[in-house]
Amino acid sequence: MAGQEGEVVKEKSFKLLGIIDVQNTPCARESILYGTVGSLVLGLGHFLATSRVRRSCDVAVGGYILTTLGCWMHCRYNNAKVRIQQKMLQEGIKNRILFEGSSIDPNTRKNTTDSKT
Repeated sequence: MAGQEGEVVKEKSFKLLGIIDVQNTPCARESILYGTVGSLVLGLGHFLATSRVRRSCDVAVGGYILTTLGCWMHCRYNNAKVRIQQKMLQEGIKNRILFEGSSIDPNTRKNTTDSKT
């Protein structure tokens, strides 16, 4: 039966050009979708403005490459920034737990120096 517990459901993933696993690679899906829309807009806009088919196709391909790479770099940069912030927070929480209630706790130092003055 398909509904039994213990069965592993293996999902088919979509691989672009047999290289990039779009489902499991961060930022890949959004970048490809934005690149596709960007190429359509640029190619169609250039065709409507100039009525030159070959040049419009070239603009569409260039727009796809630029939009995809731009979205990819922006998304990866934001992911790296979030990862760094998460590591800083984890380290801060670990230090807070480690030093809480001890003599080297920064919060108790503030309280003891405030009460002395």
